[in-house]
Amino acid sequence: MNDVGAAGLPVTRADAGAAIESALAGLGLAWESPQPGSYLVRLEGQHKLATMTWLIAGTHSLHVEAFFCRQPDENHARFYRFLLDRNGRMYGVHFALDPVGDVYLVGRLPLTSASADEIDRILGCMLSYSDENFDAALALGFASSIRKEWAWRVKRGESLANLRAFAALADPEHRWPGDQQHATPQGDTP
Repeated sequence: MNDVGAAGLPVTRADAGAAIESALAGLGLAWESPQPGSYLVRLEGQHKLATMTWLIAGTHSLHVEAFFCRQPDENHARFYRFLLDRNGRMYGVHFALDPVGDVYLVGRLPLTSASADEIDRILGCMLSYSDENFDAALALGFASSIRKEWAWRVKRGESLANLRAFAALADPEHRWPGDQQHATPQGDTP
């Protein structure tokens, strides 16, 4: 059974692929298609610098997936609770684990969702959820590693620029002037 589009016409994988390509072109995003119906899209963020997102047109559904981060080193229960708490407030996608515990954003939508507006909406959600939750998730699951990396860079005179969000966590004395917030989630301490 094929999905039925707004005009009552069947929506095929090829139709969905054409709609996805048109939407991505209209959005001006960098993407590649390693095989028909599969699109890897680069979403530029501010906290997570790039979220590489797959859009895959299947027979009956549109699969959306992006790697978020590897499995946490520590504080597992609080890390996963943080992500699960967000799942209930998310549109179209959710946090999920692969067999080794790495974290992904995934979703499965009707194939009829392959419209320009819905592709824009779902990619916007992927970027928002990835970017907005990245620093807090890392602070919960990787605090010791962040502190070690910070100390190593300070010792060697290396740049701390891409660790700036973790200044309060790694070394409160070296916070950037004007930084009022840090990566630890509200009410949580690493």
